[in-house]
Amino acid sequence: MLLSAFVLGLLQLGGAKPLLSKRWNDLAVKHAWVETPRGWEFHSAPPQDHLLDMRIALKQNKLDDLISSLYEVSDPAHERYGQHLSKEEVDVLVAPHPDSIEAVESWLGYHDINPADAHFRSTAGEWITIRVSVAQAERMLNTKYGIYYHAVSDNYVVRTMEYSLPVELHSHVDVVTPTTYFGTLHSMRATSFLQPQTNSLTDDKDSFAAVISPLAVPASCGTTVTPACLRALYNTTNYVPKATATNKLGIAGYLEEFANDADLQTFFKAFRTDAVGATFTHVQVNGGLNTQSDPGVEANLDIQYTEGISFPTPNTYYSTGGSPPFDKDTFTPTNTNEPYLDWLNFILNQTTIPQTFSTSYGDDEQSVPEDYATTVCNLFAQLGARGSSIMFSSGDNGVGGGDCLTNDGTSRTLFQPAFPASCPFVTTVGGTTKVNPEVAISFSGGGFSRYFAQPSYQSASVAPFLTNLGTKFSTLFNASGRGYPDVSAASNGFQVVIGGRTSSVGGTSASSPTVAGIVALLNDFRISEGKAPLGFLNPLIYSTAKTGFNDITSGSNPGCGQTGFTAIAGWDPVTGLGTPDFLRLQALIA
Repeated sequence: MLLSAFVLGLLQLGGAKPLLSKRWNDLAVKHAWVETPRGWEFHSAPPQDHLLDMRIALKQNKLDDLISSLYEVSDPAHERYGQHLSKEEVDVLVAPHPDSIEAVESWLGYHDINPADAHFRSTAGEWITIRVSVAQAERMLNTKYGIYYHAVSDNYVVRTMEYSLPVELHSHVDVVTPTTYFGTLHSMRATSFLQPQTNSLTDDKDSFAAVISPLAVPASCGTTVTPACLRALYNTTNYVPKATATNKLGIAGYLEEFANDADLQTFFKAFRTDAVGATFTHVQVNGGLNTQSDPGVEANLDIQYTEGISFPTPNTYYSTGGSPPFDKDTFTPTNTNEPYLDWLNFILNQTTIPQTFSTSYGDDEQSVPEDYATTVCNLFAQLGARGSSIMFSSGDNGVGGGDCLTNDGTSRTLFQPAFPASCPFVTTVGGTTKVNPEVAISFSGGGFSRYFAQPSYQSASVAPFLTNLGTKFSTLFNASGRGYPDVSAASNGFQVVIGGRTSSVGGTSASSPTVAGIVALLNDFRISEGKAPLGFLNPLIYSTAKTGFNDITSGSNPGCGQTGFTAIAGWDPVTGLGTPDFLRLQALIA
């Protein structure tokens, strides 16, 4: 969208700058850290001519209408249930108000940037990306950028400790990046880990792929998990997908990982022989990798278990890349290296999208600026409104990893919720272990958000847990926050083929694709019956589908030097509503 004639006229007047200077020099802080985010240290100042791709998120004019629509089309008791929105209908609701467009474009013009030269604009106009130098960005945001180093990942980023915007823009702009969000492809956490201490199945005997009766799931499935175990445990063994021309399952992958085709075939030969020869679609986003030379544990885990459960449903693996390491001697543009935005902007720009997604990554909520987290969470709401079910791992640190000290300057010890697991518009998946019965696994991430309020869809389920808990841990968590996980699944001893060899892998990264595979089958059933896919799951699973889960009533998730929460009858912040029973859920959504 071009500058309005009025704004252009102002800029062409000799006195334009003085007239506009008061408007654009009255600044207020948008976000600031009181201390450098944990794990990062200041390295040096970047060259002033180093280029950044600055993303500006304009406030969405009808966001409340979008969220209302999301809840209506996701609530089985509502007359609009299943009437998901098209991309064009979502775009109308998320488009910025003309006043917001005028204000942002006038501000850019004041800084001698022509919005017509924007590097990228979303189709609804709520995102604009401009290419600016560090010097320009510092003037625009009244800040100083630095090069920061993350020792654990050996990663450098260009970020700032705070940034400001003109007071007038605070009501028109949600967030500007890259600024104070330090998370990157390499510093964010994958929620899986190798388990070398756990025995793995090292050959391809037919017995590993043999059908297991749901009535007699062997105890070995509690520690050495295969697709046959999961299909029996969660009652999908005899379901044959029918809507494979329409129904799709997507995996969002980060950390420059990719899934290996040869390993998938080895996995099929060992664990699901009827799927041998099946493939999946590779999509590379923002420089994502697919060299097939050094497969990622996380990527192989995800694709092998979504395929292992949902076959022959078509799967797509999205490998999201990022900017190269910072090089002070080159001045080529670096993009924001912020993976959620990279992937979300890509997927929301597509006309058709998978009906089910799984993602197995996350950060401590407190490490993500609240304005950034809210903006990203609202993008997940767009996906849900369009009819997609989005699963996220709950994390592998119980109620919090490490010392759990706050980063607000007070250094208090508090339980540390994870993001995006804490977003109310995703379905978050915790972890279990053992069978007959399943129990909560100790690392299952769970708790209560400090950014997002408890949504109404879960209040009746969360209230009994809080009543039972009483005053225990009352100073360590936000009882009025969004509680998670929502559901759970096995997360221990998954047999994954990596580089041709079978290894045991654990983590809620295993439980998220497991649930996604089951949801994909439920979507297949709905679509094959001429009905809409399930879309955003939470209003359904906390109401009419609540009895479709196996309640987990033992185990806990320690962390932060505390015993953590305990799984009890009903919902709990360790295993959520429990683990899925496909046949029961199928009957409930019919």
